[in-house]
Amino acid sequence: MGHIYEKRVRRFQELMLKAGVDASMIRTLSSFAYFTGVKWLRPALLIPAEEEPIAFIFEDEVPDFQKKSWIKQVITWRRVSELMRAISGTIRERKFKTVGFDFSLERDAYVLFFELFKKLNKQVEIKDVHSMIMQLRMIKDDYELDFIKKASKIAVSGMEAAVDAIDVGVKELDVAAEAVYAVMKGGSRHPLVYVNAGPAIRVHAEPMPDVEIKNGYPVKIVVAADFNGYYADMTRTVFVGGISSKQREILDTYLEAHSLAEEGLKPETKLADIQERIHAHFKERGYSRNFILGFAHGVGLLVEEDPITTIVPAHRQYIIKQNMVLASIHSPLTIPEMGAIKYEDTYIIRKDGAEKLTTYDYELIR
Repeated sequence: MGHIYEKRVRRFQELMLKAGVDASMIRTLSSFAYFTGVKWLRPALLIPAEEEPIAFIFEDEVPDFQKKSWIKQVITWRRVSELMRAISGTIRERKFKTVGFDFSLERDAYVLFFELFKKLNKQVEIKDVHSMIMQLRMIKDDYELDFIKKASKIAVSGMEAAVDAIDVGVKELDVAAEAVYAVMKGGSRHPLVYVNAGPAIRVHAEPMPDVEIKNGYPVKIVVAADFNGYYADMTRTVFVGGISSKQREILDTYLEAHSLAEEGLKPETKLADIQERIHAHFKERGYSRNFILGFAHGVGLLVEEDPITTIVPAHRQYIIKQNMVLASIHSPLTIPEMGAIKYEDTYIIRKDGAEKLTTYDYELIR
């Protein structure tokens, strides 16, 4: 598969040349994996626009890295100070004037790295190349799609385990533990599981060890599982102790919006146009105030990656392309004194519409 990663680097180099970028420093874990084929802490990859990429790897990890990656040029380090000096020294030695940096929101993209980089490389102009990288990453190849399909099956197994664990008096954290166990046994290395039991509203929150499931209130479950680094993301809401007429109304309203979104996920459609239809639907049903704008996000090497319509308004203007992978609907309905209601699935965008990967029941009553 080395040729796949090399091809990605070559395409990125073409974009850098067009943008006048001499080289790019990759310090985000997902982009490092995208170009090298390996998730490797601490990620450090220098991609010149017209030369071979260079990986900066802890000395004792080099043999293992070289077995797993196609990258041939490796510079070793033993202390973080040596790593930073090696990066800066290589940039000065190659006389790069304009250097790209991947600005992103993920666990390893520390501001400290960027501040050190600026301090040690005052002679260069720094450009944000995140959008160039995501221009490539948003469109998945067949290898990536296969991994996401497998991740979807793992995510469904986690959802099944979580739903089976739900009962009055059971704590959120215990439900999440069952899901995490199931997906990790299925091959997921870095799962993400949220369990939020009403009536307190927590839109995106980790499960609490002291919050118990109560009769008459919904439980929102988010399961994101990865396979070979690629994620699938899904959400279901479980009604405990039966379903009231009001809850039934909200359930039906949300599932109608879910179908509207699914029908709209087609190539050459603007994400904002789908969002407007969904919002109009909720407004007509009297739930405009309860819906958070932004309905979809990309899925791939991150659980949430570009386009992220909930937190980056500009991404709502993106046009859907074939072989994008999107999660929808991402935003919940938040109902005071009841909780949050949400149904989300992962889709591959095909030429004639959306292929749903996370197939599981919607009407769940315990």
